[in-house]
Amino acid sequence: MSDRLYRGVIAGGRGLLRALRLSVRSAGQEHVPLEGPVVLASNHVSFPDFVFVQQALLGRRLVRFLCRHEIWDSPVGWAMDRMQHVPVDREAPAAAYLRARALLRAGEPVCVFPEGGISAAYVVRALMPGAVALAEETGAPLVPVSVWGGQRLWPQRRELDGPFPRPTITRGRLVDVRFRPPLALTGDRAEDVRRLGRTLQEGLEELQRLPEHRPRPGEWAPWHPAHLGGHAVERTASFALDGMPRAAVVPDWGPPP
Repeated sequence: MSDRLYRGVIAGGRGLLRALRLSVRSAGQEHVPLEGPVVLASNHVSFPDFVFVQQALLGRRLVRFLCRHEIWDSPVGWAMDRMQHVPVDREAPAAAYLRARALLRAGEPVCVFPEGGISAAYVVRALMPGAVALAEETGAPLVPVSVWGGQRLWPQRRELDGPFPRPTITRGRLVDVRFRPPLALTGDRAEDVRRLGRTLQEGLEELQRLPEHRPRPGEWAPWHPAHLGGHAVERTASFALDGMPRAAVVPDWGPPP
């Protein structure tokens, strides 16, 4: 019953994307096994990234996403439960970890956004170790996922005390999602998290450098990273907005701060 609801939601989302003329272009789906557990570890650039990742799989798997627990306080909370998504309370993340581990042991695909939020600089920020730990403990393959384009629909805020921007409904946008080959784990968790961070940053920059995602000459582009010619918040300034938990692994990837 829950999967029937999930498939209905996917179909409705596909219709909404068509109405907005929003294209989700995907590649690398072959890296996601058709059955059995898998941990998808995605970078995070916009609030609806989980929608784009699921649409990019073209119906191959129904992914159980780890999402901010505040969503469960909204009218869609009951549906999130029925679709077996996992609420994450950043102040007490152990319950989400245990639930995700149980789903993987039951053969389900689980998607984690290890940044735990969106960087105002649009670079991969500090990573929580949960995705790597889940893959280590369950033996599930760890598949990095690169996503870019959704920030033009729903960007991150640029000031610590500023309000969160509202969605910008502009038709004809493009979102790219690429699934990367599974990351071979070494058993050194901190180093594996850093390797995941480097892989996510490399994949993100590959998409950001595509001509169709670059700003036009002279265009004000707060949705594009400063080190690639955009006008997003500079990386050093973004640290005050990121709110990195103490358990996060500090980046050794990306442009220098």
